[in-house]
Amino acid sequence: MRSRLAVAAVLLAGTALLGGCSTTVHLEPAADANDPLCADVIVSLQNTKTLAGQDRRWTDAQATAAWGTDSSAILLTCGLEKPAPTSDLQCVTLEGVDWLVDASETPYVRLTTYGREPAVQMYVDTEAVSSNDVISNRGIVGAITSIPAESACTAPDQLPEDYEADAED
Repeated sequence: MRSRLAVAAVLLAGTALLGGCSTTVHLEPAADANDPLCADVIVSLQNTKTLAGQDRRWTDAQATAAWGTDSSAILLTCGLEKPAPTSDLQCVTLEGVDWLVDASETPYVRLTTYGREPAVQMYVDTEAVSSNDVISNRGIVGAITSIPAESACTAPDQLPEDYEADAED
């Protein structure tokens, strides 16, 4: 009888824990998701439990991360091919990282690291969070800078000097 009660208690506890979990975010891994530098990025992000006020969620693809509630406000994918130089996209430098900004799907913004191989891409819902808060986050900056910069934008846009990065997330 005690074993039945113990099993029932474990099942109830497991059900309660699962009920509080958010669903896994389905993502596709990038072509070079198995690059060891992507593993460094993802390991660096282990302590980034919140990003721009959004909670971290589980993903089902290698070298990916997600933050947000019902729909993910922030998606990260590592292992993309290094982008070629372009004049079609704005290049922004923030916290020592160059980002190509693709706002063609507004309110979603696609931010891809420039000059680092493999490249990392952030897909941000700007109705939920500020893309500047995302890419200036210390956890994101630390993870991205674990991939050495091989080149840089020639004339990047900069945020004002009085801009304060979100130190808590």
